[in-house]
Amino acid sequence: MLPTSYDGLIFDLDGTLWDSTQTIADAWNTAIGQFDFLNLTLSQQDIRNIAGMPYDAIYDKLFPGLGTEERQQLQQRAAKLELAYLQEKGGELYEGLQETLEVLQTRYRLFIVSNCQSGYIETFLQFYDLQNYFTDIACYGDQRLPKGENIRSIVQRHDLQQPVYIGDTQGDYEASQQASVPFILARYGFGKVQAKVPEINRFSDLQALISPNS
Repeated sequence: MLPTSYDGLIFDLDGTLWDSTQTIADAWNTAIGQFDFLNLTLSQQDIRNIAGMPYDAIYDKLFPGLGTEERQQLQQRAAKLELAYLQEKGGELYEGLQETLEVLQTRYRLFIVSNCQSGYIETFLQFYDLQNYFTDIACYGDQRLPKGENIRSIVQRHDLQQPVYIGDTQGDYEASQQASVPFILARYGFGKVQAKVPEINRFSDLQALISPNS
């Protein structure tokens, strides 16, 4: 059951605000091709399957056989290329996102919490000139904190009394529960949630769900 009013909307990024998986796959494949200790090609679906995981956990899943030194080399190269590719190509914003944010930011404070590397959220905001819509951001790469702790940090830092977290995966839901924050599922995203929670089928549905009388 959702509260009848909010003072903060906290968003996941990948699978909730945009889909950057093809650009990331291209960047990581370029990085992989620069080393002789790997011979594989990642698909867009491979990237979607690891969306929302902490950056270190992604490497455990995709490259379990790499030694420490090899993993560090790939991680540094892929991270650098990922940001460079995104700065050049961006990703795909979900339909109606900018128009909906325009309305929401007049009534709520907006935030982003993601399990991404440092600089990733900033790249998203700068590419689409969305900086002015969001009050604050937090990511795994900055503090090495789990998503639940980053959500809690945003809530405490801004003294939010009625926040809600909007995400698209089971991990997002579990993080919101760890932070004692209600959850809304973005069904159009990459994952599913086992619990029964409020849902939106399109990003533009969010306004009606949280402001039914507006």
